[in-house]
Amino acid sequence: MNSIFLIAHAPLATALRQCVLHVFPDSADDVVALDVQPNMPPDETLAQARAMMAQGKGPNTLVLTDVFGATPCNVAQKLVDGVRSKLITGVNLPMLLRTVSYRHESLDALVSRAMIGGTQGVMHVAVTAPQNQANRSVNDQKQHHHQQ
Repeated sequence: MNSIFLIAHAPLATALRQCVLHVFPDSADDVVALDVQPNMPPDETLAQARAMMAQGKGPNTLVLTDVFGATPCNVAQKLVDGVRSKLITGVNLPMLLRTVSYRHESLDALVSRAMIGGTQGVMHVAVTAPQNQANRSVNDQKQHHHQQ
């Protein structure tokens, strides 16, 4: 079973882990979170991240961070080797839930599942009018801007 290591700006990593444990309480040993504090030097964060990653339970680790180019991602880039550990940035809850669901698959498959979960979890939801409001007629002039 692969380990999942969340590294994000405080308190996002812990909050995401708590959401996962709400849905998958049996995943507590497989999901680790490191909140990067704003006042902590990057070298200290890296040392803490290395220690936490060494405690991982699985043979491989997928590291998820919040923002590419920010301290959590920069720290994570120094951790991963591209073989036994891989990195994805832009973590969101749908990505994380998909990752936990398929944590038993190979690391490469897990990366693919995470990317699909993250992108499919982002969508525009159309808002409809409440059912008790009358629909405007097609000829309602309030819909049109006369200066177009």
